[in-house]
Amino acid sequence: MAEDRPTTRPESLRQYALLADGERGALIGPRGDVAFLCAPHWHDDAVFSDLLGGQGSYVIRPADERFVWGGSYEPGSLVWRSRWIVGADVVESREALAFPGDRDRLVLLRRIEPVRGSARVAVMLDCRAGFGAERMRLRRNDDGVWSGRTGDLRLRWSGLPTDLPVDVARDGAAYLEVTLEPGDQLDLVLEISPTAFDDEPPDPDRAWHLTREAWDRAVPQATETLAPRDVEHSWAVLRGLTSSAGAMVAAATTSLPERAEQGRDYDYRYAWIRDQCFTGQAVAAAGGGDLLDSAVTFVRDRLLEDGPRLVPAYTTDGDPVPDQRRLELPGYPGAPEVYVGNRVRQQFQLDAFGEALLLLAAADRLDVLDADGWKAAEAAVEGITQRYEEPDAGIWELEPRRWAHSRLTCAAGLRAVAARREDRTAEWSGLADRIVADTSRDCLHPDGRWQRAPDDPAVDAALLLPALRGAVPGDDPRSVATWRAVIEELSSDGYVYRFRQEPGPLHEAEGAFLLCGFHLALAAHQQGDDYRAVRWFERNRGALGPPGLFTEEFDVVQRQLRGNLPQAFVHALLIETAHTLTTDTAGRAHEQGF
Repeated sequence: MAEDRPTTRPESLRQYALLADGERGALIGPRGDVAFLCAPHWHDDAVFSDLLGGQGSYVIRPADERFVWGGSYEPGSLVWRSRWIVGADVVESREALAFPGDRDRLVLLRRIEPVRGSARVAVMLDCRAGFGAERMRLRRNDDGVWSGRTGDLRLRWSGLPTDLPVDVARDGAAYLEVTLEPGDQLDLVLEISPTAFDDEPPDPDRAWHLTREAWDRAVPQATETLAPRDVEHSWAVLRGLTSSAGAMVAAATTSLPERAEQGRDYDYRYAWIRDQCFTGQAVAAAGGGDLLDSAVTFVRDRLLEDGPRLVPAYTTDGDPVPDQRRLELPGYPGAPEVYVGNRVRQQFQLDAFGEALLLLAAADRLDVLDADGWKAAEAAVEGITQRYEEPDAGIWELEPRRWAHSRLTCAAGLRAVAARREDRTAEWSGLADRIVADTSRDCLHPDGRWQRAPDDPAVDAALLLPALRGAVPGDDPRSVATWRAVIEELSSDGYVYRFRQEPGPLHEAEGAFLLCGFHLALAAHQQGDDYRAVRWFERNRGALGPPGLFTEEFDVVQRQLRGNLPQAFVHALLIETAHTLTTDTAGRAHEQGF
């Protein structure tokens, strides 16, 4: 009976896996539920929003709910294999969004098969557009394929056995149970599109073959790093978050709590300039590739279009991020308010110009920057020239101030492009010198380190970046003092925090910031402390759950993920750090006793 269909519930974030095809992404939980998926594009409304307390989910799992869950990704891909042990039997469900994704048609592939023994499997589809507001309407066609609508979206569901009854409840949800014997296989294909289907449903074998082939082409092997499997996985995550337009979303979700009980939640389903630059620079450090080309294309086009009026984030189409609005949903536990849109469109983030220049210079070093790319670089320089004295929101998107990190990042970007353009070297290097001198006048702490802002003497982990990116040398006394201060004041047990928000233990204010953990590993490497560089790297790369996805923060006491999932820039810094530390670091660290 439909009333007996499987129930769903929120799980800890560390247990969710990501399916993504570049144009949209889904989170799938340990109980076989697709708990969050927006369609047709990243920033559109969710059709499965159970994660946030809305209606709508797509469940495939053992009918006997007494099972033990496991799962893993196929190497170098976002093809996920859910695995359940039920008594003496084992059943798997192979899950993927057909890759690379079609911009306007979502194709979700799910293949269920017994691994040992037989399997009785429960299947439930409840697709609801508008974050659960729009009921699903389905009917079976003469060919056994189900078709229907939810809101303005068309649905097609194929592969269901024609000899089994499908219960459709009053609320529109469809439910059935299937018994699979050894050697059986059930392929279900769900398609969602804003337009009518005028072709045949995909052939599952062909769709799986093309998806696996595409992932093999998209993710290079990373044999020459400290962490080959993690690097390949992070590369796959970043590719899954990157659209055909070149834009990479910061995360696949919205409104997941950045810290338990604090209620801080944001919509990260947009493309941040800074995050895109972090990813491009990481890929450049690894030798380049399509993700570098995508980052350059997206950032270049935004600079050419907006110049000094560059905003911090855009939709993947390059359009303005919509204003923030609240949805009437219960929310994920710990974040009772659900928002879509983001207030970032009203912000000015000066460091984005500097990060863009660092990205474009890295592309030129690999000989992949064209004439339009240099025009974009000139636009970024003009943005710095006009605006570097303005207060900005900074890397952490706080109240407008003259943040030291923002200005020094601009200096680093200017030095990077100056080294690539002999005709502008003196001009751009001179501007970098002026910015560093200006920052040193009002943001040099009496202890000799950089401080956050003229009116804020605190240390900030983001201030590791000026030395890493070349604003000042790594052996500059200001760099060394800042590195030591971050270790002394903002680190604990191998983890790093952004800045001190209140007296008391660091972990009581927020989670450890994994981006900063990788930055400290790079800084230790720059300072010649390879033992601690590897230690920071290893500690932070383990701050994840079984699917290997990072969030922005890590609760070091409860060992839980905090924030939207997955956080792209953390995966990017894992790649950069792994490749950077590979250069003799492992051997030297071993000699030092690591």
